[in-house]
Amino acid sequence: MKLYLIDHNFRYAVEQMLLTLFPEERPEYPAEPAAEGEDYARIVLSERDGYRIATSRMRRDGQITADYASVPMSSFTDSLVKNSKLSQIVKLSFYRAALAAGVKKPVWGALTGVRPGKLMEKLLREGKGVPEALRVFREEYDVTPERTGLCLKTAYATLRAAETLGEKDVCLYVGIPFCPTRCGYCSFVSQSVEKSMALIEPFFEALLKELHAEAEAIRAAGLNVVSLYMGGGTPTTLSAEQLDAFFTALEAEIDCSHLREITVEAGRPDTITLEKLRVLRAHNVGRISVNPQTMSDRVLECIGRRHTAEDIRSALALVRQAGGFTVNMDLIAGLPGDDVETFKKTIDQVLTLAPENITVHTLSKKRGSSISEAEAPLPDGVAVGQMLDYAAQELPDFGYEPYYLYRQKFMSGGFENVGWTKPGSESLYNICIMEELCSILAIGGGASTKLVASGGRIQRSFCPKYPKEYIEKIDELCQKKQEIVDWYREEES
Repeated sequence: MKLYLIDHNFRYAVEQMLLTLFPEERPEYPAEPAAEGEDYARIVLSERDGYRIATSRMRRDGQITADYASVPMSSFTDSLVKNSKLSQIVKLSFYRAALAAGVKKPVWGALTGVRPGKLMEKLLREGKGVPEALRVFREEYDVTPERTGLCLKTAYATLRAAETLGEKDVCLYVGIPFCPTRCGYCSFVSQSVEKSMALIEPFFEALLKELHAEAEAIRAAGLNVVSLYMGGGTPTTLSAEQLDAFFTALEAEIDCSHLREITVEAGRPDTITLEKLRVLRAHNVGRISVNPQTMSDRVLECIGRRHTAEDIRSALALVRQAGGFTVNMDLIAGLPGDDVETFKKTIDQVLTLAPENITVHTLSKKRGSSISEAEAPLPDGVAVGQMLDYAAQELPDFGYEPYYLYRQKFMSGGFENVGWTKPGSESLYNICIMEELCSILAIGGGASTKLVASGGRIQRSFCPKYPKEYIEKIDELCQKKQEIVDWYREEES
């Protein structure tokens, strides 16, 4: 769609709303006016009688609509608040003009961000009270009552977690960028073991080197690691000996007395063995993921997974035999070849397996994935909505409550990912990373460090995504750990 921004440059805000309402469109910023009959949106920011006013005029399929949103200038307490409020009314005006043109209202209304829970938490922290917070979501942002209620529950879980964290508490993420094979929906940069077996050993040596440098920075900054999450990829692609060597090194390098939880993703059942599970338990790993994504063998084949639903059951039986694990199982609504009835059967089967956590994702059709409509049809937004509605209906009946949620670009139907838990089985790491409650220090392939200050300031750094590049740059990555120490010293000064 051709976009014309008049007297402002809130380009990101407009693009967020465009991609939410018109996911197949891409923004264009032409110098010339739109030709006769072309779709466009003209978003003007003006000032009148103490208000800033955003007005959007839109031509869509031959129909012209317009609407506006406004904010009193007296509410601009500083430049950050001013920009936030102006961005908000720009989005709202575009949203309202689109709805006037007949666009179906998204379940999240005019909210476009990854973390809607942060807005709910902010309202509650400000003492607005539940009725006022719910009103803001429903009336000002046009969020459906169902999503508003979902957000409220996850916000309470976040507030409870925040109360348990100290200023020097951090989480540690370890990225293992290898998988047995690559799934069709996956956009993560993970290497198939079939193609990169020779890289695993040098990657592992580099990882131990980075762990040592990270531990030195943690000690110098006086930090407490309260949660460790090993993800990927599929960490259990590593051998039992390599897993044992990593956690032995971890225990030697880092003070583990503050650790409340250790999680390892063992998402692929074809990587799970009793030997590996016993190694993990010997090192106090208490949380593990066994991720079917679907319990339909037909859909598993469509997404390139070389295992069956029965393999999932067998892997989970091994986990229960090893004992002592809180289990998460990931599911995805909207996979190619899936449909509403098949997804319902997946939910029903997983509920009989009784994992402590169930994470219900919505398919995000990202660049980098190999999903093709030609290979298997993708369920439309209506079908995905019915899938998620069924999950939200059934999970509470089996004792699960939502405790974290987040959204992504290009999600089918504009929905969300939700982590459900049985009482007392919440993952602290999932809450911390999704709601930015504390710094996430990260090592390994594709790992992303996010330093979070008490005032909300954030600084990010990234490890190379590809194992070969990670190995080549390991010395540089180790030297950069000083940035962690400098960050916390600056916070204390």
